Amino acid sequence: MSSAVTSSTGGTGTTSSSTSGSSSAGSSLVTSTGIGSGLNITAIVSALTTAEGAGQQTQITDQTNSVNAQLSAFGTFSSALSTLQATLSTLEDPTELAGYSATVSDKTIASASTDSSAVAGQYALTVQNLATSASLSSAAYAGATSVVGTGTLNIAVGTASTTVAIDSSDNTLAGIAAAINSASNNPGVSAAVISTTAGARLVISGTQTGAANAVTVTETDGGTGLSGLTYSPSATTNGLTQTQAAADANFTVNGYAATSASNTVTSAITGVTLNLIAPTAAGASTTLSIAPDTSAAQTSIGTFVTAVNGVLSAIQTLGGYNSATNTAGALNGNATLEAFQNQLENILDTVNGSSGGVSSLADLGITADAQTGQLDSDSGTLTTALSQNLTAVGNLLGGTNGIATQINNLVNSYTEAGGLLSSITQGLQTNLTNLQKQQTALNAELASYSATLTTQYNAMDTAIAALKETQTYLNAEFNPNSSSSSSSSSSSGSLSSGNTST
Repeated sequence: MSSAVTSSTGGTGTTSSSTSGSSSAGSSLVTSTGIGSGLNITAIVSALTTAEGAGQQTQITDQTNSVNAQLSAFGTFSSALSTLQATLSTLEDPTELAGYSATVSDKTIASASTDSSAVAGQYALTVQNLATSASLSSAAYAGATSVVGTGTLNIAVGTASTTVAIDSSDNTLAGIAAAINSASNNPGVSAAVISTTAGARLVISGTQTGAANAVTVTETDGGTGLSGLTYSPSATTNGLTQTQAAADANFTVNGYAATSASNTVTSAITGVTLNLIAPTAAGASTTLSIAPDTSAAQTSIGTFVTAVNGVLSAIQTLGGYNSATNTAGALNGNATLEAFQNQLENILDTVNGSSGGVSSLADLGITADAQTGQLDSDSGTLTTALSQNLTAVGNLLGGTNGIATQINNLVNSYTEAGGLLSSITQGLQTNLTNLQKQQTALNAELASYSATLTTQYNAMDTAIAALKETQTYLNAEFNPNSSSSSSSSSSSGSLSSGNTST
C-alpha cells in the first residue's frame, strides 16, 4: 500500500519521510499496550483472569479457611483437656486427697507436719531438752595469726575420723581452722576462729546432733606441739574445753518418754514429723492435734470442677450452634467432640457403692445443670462429706476405678502421642498441604491464561494501530489542505463520509 500511494502522488522526499514516520509510529503503537485501541488491556486481562479462576479460588479459599478453623478449634479443645488433666493428679491418689493437718498449740515449742499415713488424734507433748551437737573451744590466743604449733591431729566423730597434718605453713589458729575444714573424709566438723575481748579462740563444732556424735581430737605424731588442741570426753585433762556436749533430744508424748538424735522426729507418731524448737517450761506441755485437712481437698475438688466446666464449655462453643447469632462453631456436629462429651458424662455419673454415704459426685454436692450441662457445686454438702468421711471421698475420686482415674485415662486416649487428636491434626495438616498444591496449580493455570489473553489483546491493539496509521495517511493524501491536527481529529469522520476530494 505504501508504494501505491507514493506512486499516485508523485511523492518527493517529503512523502518518503512521512511514510517513514508513520511506520515508526505504527511500531510504537504495537509495542505500547492499549495505545492503538485506547483500551486498558491490563485491567481487562486481570478482570477476565480473576473471573476465570473465581470458582476454583473460592472453593480453595473456603476449604483452607475451614481447615484452619478446625485446627484452631482442636487446639482450643486440646488445651482445655490439658487444663483438666493437670487437676487430676491430686484426686487420683486417695491418700493424697485424704490428708491430715498437724497443729501444735504452742508454736514456740514445736511444729509438725503429716504424710498420708497419719490418723486423727490429739497428743500432749513435753520437751525436756533439744538434741545438740558438740562444740569445743581452745584457750585464748593473741590473734588469729598466733602460732600454735605443728604436728598431726586425729579428729573423730562417733566411728568416723580423719587426720590433719599441720606444718609451718598453717600452724596459726586461722591456718589450723582452714586445714580442718579442707581435710578429706571430714567426719562431720567445722572449725572457725572467734575473736573476743579475751583473745582469739579456735572453735571446733560438730555438724550433727545426738549423743553418738561426740567429737574427739587427739595428737598422733608423738609430740606435744598441738596438745593445746586435744580433747577426749573420758580424759581428765584436755587442751580444748567442751562448751556444748553432743546430746539426744528428750521429750514425752502423752507422758511416755522418747529420745531422738535429731530435733526432727519422724518415729514418735505414725505419719507425723515433729520439729522440736525449744524445751517446755517445767511441768508444762503443749497440745499436738492431728485432724482431717479438708481445705486442701476442697481446693483440689473446686479446681477439678472448674476444669470440667471449661471442657464442657469448649465443646459447646466449638461444636454447637449459637441461635442468637446464627453462628455455628468450627466443629459443629463433630463426632469426636460428641463422643468425648458422652464418655465424660458417663464417668461423671459413676456410682461406686462406697460406704460412708459418699458414692457419687452428687454426695459431694456436685450436680449437672439441666439447662447448660455445667457442673454446679454446693460448698456446704462438700464440706460435710469431707469432714465426715474424707477417706470415702478419696476412694470415689481416686484409685483404680475412681472418677479422676477414669477421666485421666479418657483424656490420655485423646491427647497422647499417636492418640485421636494427633491423628485428626495430622489429617487436617495433610488437607492444608493438598490445598496449597491446588492453589499453586491454579496460580500457574491462571498465569498461562493471563499471558494468552495479553497476547491476543496486544495483537488486536496492533491491528487497530495499523488501521489508524493508514487512516491518518489517507486523510493527508486526499485532503492536503487539512492540517495534520485537523486530519487527526476528523480522520474517523472523513472515512465514514467517503470524502476523497482533492
